[in-house]
Amino acid sequence: MVFPDSCHNHLSPMAKHNNTTKTRLITDGFLFLGGVLMALILVCSFWSFFNTNPKIDLSSLIANEQSKTLTDTYVGPNCVNGHNLRHDPPDPTFYDDPEMSYELEKKVSNWDEKRKLWFKHHPSFIAGALERVVVVTGSQSTPCKNPVGDHLLLRAFKNKVDYCRLHGYDIFYSNVLFNPKMHTYWAKLPAVKATMLAHPEAEWIWWVDSDAIFTDMEFKLPLERYKGFDLVIHGWPHLIYEQKSWTSLNAGVFLIRNCQWSMDLINTWSSMGPISPDYEKWGKIQKSIFKDKVFPESDDQSALIYLLYSERAKYETKVYLEGEFYLEGYWLEIAPTFTNISQKYLEIERKSHELRRRHAEKLSDKYAALREKYLKDAGNGRWSWRRPFVTHFTGCQPCSGDHDQMYSDQSCWGAMVKALNFADNQVMRKYGFIHTDLLKTSPVDPVPFDFPDEGPW
Repeated sequence: MVFPDSCHNHLSPMAKHNNTTKTRLITDGFLFLGGVLMALILVCSFWSFFNTNPKIDLSSLIANEQSKTLTDTYVGPNCVNGHNLRHDPPDPTFYDDPEMSYELEKKVSNWDEKRKLWFKHHPSFIAGALERVVVVTGSQSTPCKNPVGDHLLLRAFKNKVDYCRLHGYDIFYSNVLFNPKMHTYWAKLPAVKATMLAHPEAEWIWWVDSDAIFTDMEFKLPLERYKGFDLVIHGWPHLIYEQKSWTSLNAGVFLIRNCQWSMDLINTWSSMGPISPDYEKWGKIQKSIFKDKVFPESDDQSALIYLLYSERAKYETKVYLEGEFYLEGYWLEIAPTFTNISQKYLEIERKSHELRRRHAEKLSDKYAALREKYLKDAGNGRWSWRRPFVTHFTGCQPCSGDHDQMYSDQSCWGAMVKALNFADNQVMRKYGFIHTDLLKTSPVDPVPFDFPDEGPW
């Protein structure tokens, strides 16, 4: 029997009309054996899944899924990317627990076991779970004071939507405070916790500040590098443990694993925020340790550095300080490089007909992989001519306009437009147009055939 909300087997074998009984018997035999094989695979998968340790380990299930052929994948009117979006059985999960709360103040316990049970009831989400990412970002709930602020934030959000579409990530944008006390930079923690609960199918939650812009639309997170770690953030160990600097990491962009360890970290981390009766005390403690901290209030970045510094043995093995590429990079050192980097990439394409070839946006991964062999000597990070992954406009405050006094309005807003157009060219190229001047957003110019073989550009 085929149920209306089930995912149908893709390319399922259909018996051809044949007058011979022999052919029917052979066909039925193959179908029977195929059914038995699929049943065994499912039984083994569930057995493997529910006999792992409490923290979810999907490795064996992923291996089983990768070994399947095209005929084993599932499609149908209720399925998207193999996930059955109408299958939610009545079996109780953590969602049915009246004690479970999305609120920051209320702790979540046994989260790994609860996620495991949710996967049990929603098996179509098991395949690919280890690489599943949800991007979270947001901004204020009121119009910007800066006249160009709303426009810049809209374009920055479009940039994130483009990146997520290209890489198959879900994205959640919030313009509300999940907790009225947790304002400004602290607002991210309640939003991240709520997203973890709303997306048990995702292994990683990726917070990206509203003023952070993806400037390499092809780059993929090296998730395999972070096996065994539960928090990934841009930072430098010597600046934390030796120099005790409040800029030793940047909390504007981070990956956090959807697990109990992360739930506990959010509880501890937020206890130094405005929600705490000791908020003022924590600010004084942070400023006494981090001598370069310029303001007295406890902030999310200083709070995280304090945890790493004061409880190194507890956190060091679970926090990956990414310094090999721009998980987020300082805009003031990056923005002047965009024009030169654009020229370098055009030089590569002049030498490679395969990279100049027009192609569907859905096939972007193939061309990103082809480009890698030409980028071996490009380096990464500062002094590199590889596209910077994320350019972070720290200190610019595009919405309020109250930027750091060391910058001018034009230096901040002009650099943001340049970064947005630099990134947008990587998207618009697939649609046949580009920004020929990175400081001018519109109009765009059509891309000639075999661009950039004919030029100059």
